[in-house]
Amino acid sequence: MSGTRSALAAFNELPADEARARLLVCLDAPRWAEAVTVARPYADLGELEDAMVAAAAVITDDELEQALARHPRIGERADAAQHDAEHSTREQAGVDRGDADVVRALAEGNRAYEERFGRVFIVRAAGRSGPEILEHLQHRLENSDELERAATIDQLTQIAVLRMKEALS
Repeated sequence: MSGTRSALAAFNELPADEARARLLVCLDAPRWAEAVTVARPYADLGELEDAMVAAAAVITDDELEQALARHPRIGERADAAQHDAEHSTREQAGVDRGDADVVRALAEGNRAYEERFGRVFIVRAAGRSGPEILEHLQHRLENSDELERAATIDQLTQIAVLRMKEALS
């Protein structure tokens, strides 16, 4: 834990532009990154996580689309040219690409989601299996537009928190 504390202390002491850049790797939403940056210093990871979650309230529709553009569809391989390819590949490791039924169902679900909501489906995939992700996708297809926007931001924030914790560990 002391390594995490010293990494958090180092994050707290970064120049603002460097802190924002690190945050944008976690979630590409500039006003969110700015809000988290200006709230430093953080006493512990819990305080940082709380700030990351609270700052998500400022994410605009344009920023939401910008952030989603950095994520591949669930079940698809990340394009190496994408900034988040390494993260996404690791986070989606629970999706067994050898399970043709799950891969096919995810592809169909992704298409249905994009037709319904006009954007890519996002879920915190880390720690979840393909069938669990598919269950989330199917459940969220039933959401209203407003509820789904909130769920999307929540999932992006969960991903951002995991990425930041990983960066600080």
